[in-house]
This record gives sequence, C-alpha cells and structure tokens, in this order.
Amino acid sequence: MKFNKGILFILLGASFFGFTPIFAKIGFSHGYTLGQINIVQMMVSFVLLWGFTLIKRASFKGLHVKNILQIMATGCLIGLTSIFYYGSMQYLPASLAIILMFQFVWVGIILEWIFMKMKPARITVLSIVLILFGVFFASNVIGGEIQSLPIKGLILGILSAFTYAGFIFCSGKVAVKVDAWTRSSIMVTGSAILVLILFMGEIPSVLPLERDLFASAAGVSLFGAVLPPLFYAAGAPLVSGGVANILTSVELPIAILSASLFLSESVALYQWFGIGIILGAIALNELGPNWIRKRRQNRAPSRE
Repeated sequence: MKFNKGILFILLGASFFGFTPIFAKIGFSHGYTLGQINIVQMMVSFVLLWGFTLIKRASFKGLHVKNILQIMATGCLIGLTSIFYYGSMQYLPASLAIILMFQFVWVGIILEWIFMKMKPARITVLSIVLILFGVFFASNVIGGEIQSLPIKGLILGILSAFTYAGFIFCSGKVAVKVDAWTRSSIMVTGSAILVLILFMGEIPSVLPLERDLFASAAGVSLFGAVLPPLFYAAGAPLVSGGVANILTSVELPIAILSASLFLSESVALYQWFGIGIILGAIALNELGPNWIRKRRQNRAPSRE
C-alpha cells in the first residue's frame, strides 16, 4: 500500500503548532510582556512569510483593493487570536489555555449556523455535546483547579476560541482564488499592523532586541505561523477535507504533552480521558455523516 505523504505533512504541521506554548511560556518566564512577544513574533512572521512568497514568486493575480483589505481584516482575527491565546497563558497553565482555544471547533459550527444558515445535523450536535463533556474532564474541574484560576485568563482563552473560529470561517470565504502564499503574507500584514497599533506604547521597549526575547518570539513565529502553513499547504491537497481536520486536531494532545514534558505541568489521567473524548468528537463530526450515508446506501434495496 502506498503511503499518503499528505497525512505525514499535516501531522507534522499540527505537531509544530503544538510546541508554540513552550516558547510563549519561556518568554513570560524571562519577564517579557504579552505586547513585546507579540510585536517581535509578528515582525518575524512578516519577514519570513513575505520572504517565502517572494522567493517562490507566488502569483498576485486576482488581487484588488477590496479583497486586499478583506484579507488583511481576516489576518487581524489571527492577530487577536495570538493576543488572547498567549495572553491566557499568562494566567493559566498552558494545557488549559490550549483546551479553551480548541473550543473553536464548536464555535465554528455555531458561526456557520448563524451566518450561513447551515443548521447542524444531529450528529454534529452530538459532537458538540461530547466536546463540552470532554472539556469538563480535560479542564480539571473535578480536581478543583479551574475554580481557583483567574477569571481573566479563562475569558481570554474563550475569546481566543471565538477569534480563531472567526479566522477559519472568514479565511474559507475571502479571496479563496488568490495564491495561498500571497494570501498568508497579506494576512500576516494585517495581523502585524493590528498588533503594532494595540501595543504601540511597547514598541520602544523591544529595542535593542534582546537575544532571549528574539529566541522566544521567533520560536512562537516559526512553530505557529510559518512551519504549519508550509506543511498544511503541501499536505491538504493530498487528503480529503474531513481527514485533514481530524489530523490537525493532533495539535491538542501534542501541545498538552509538550507542556507536561517541557513546562512540568501535571496532567491527570482523567484529563487525558477528556482530551480523548474531544478528539473522538471531532472525528465523529468529520467522519460520521459519510459513515451514516454509506450505511444507508448499503441497506437500500438494489434495483434490477
């Protein structure tokens, strides 16, 4: 049987993304602020993505003022996600911040229902219920840890789920015929502008650029904004959309495992049980409808 390289590429891309919390936490441990880390990581992402785009001589066909602004606005959502996601890590264990951000799965379904009038199927509703059930265990409610954590961190984590879901929703509908690398570079331009405006007062504090700040921010950029899109772009055309979504969900256990190994965060057995339920619910939502459809076709009487 021939191995599908697309599966490997997507797994690698998702795995890389799972290591971003390590670099964010390292940056905070050195005393750097959320603004400083975001400013430097956006600048690194801007340089790297535009560098790849120009080296590859990506096409600029189909661009005009209106969709450039739309692409930049979509990029602002990923900029907000970065602010909320890493902001939550200032107050919460990285493993919990990751679980909260991962609620983008059901938030995205709600957005499709509200804006595209796509009412979720029963199996999708079941998946949402299972995800929330999994969150109950994964977030350590049973251990009582979540009750003692700052509400600000929990709010930032949930906000990151909404902005990330909004990014995915918009990115699938804005200028989809424009070259993927060109779109990504314009998006990071929007993100960078937003971050520079929001943290304008902290721009002088990143200069002269310190080695530890650059290392942590560059790690966030490389593993979060550069390598995953590279591997996703290479692997996505080789597998189905449902399989791709399931494969990308591997970033959840990878991120929590890396937080456990490198940041010494304890993850109880029942939390892993909750994570397993979340991953199973995602697989059910992606594969369930096709499985039901095939089962009905097999049951249908054949016509002579």
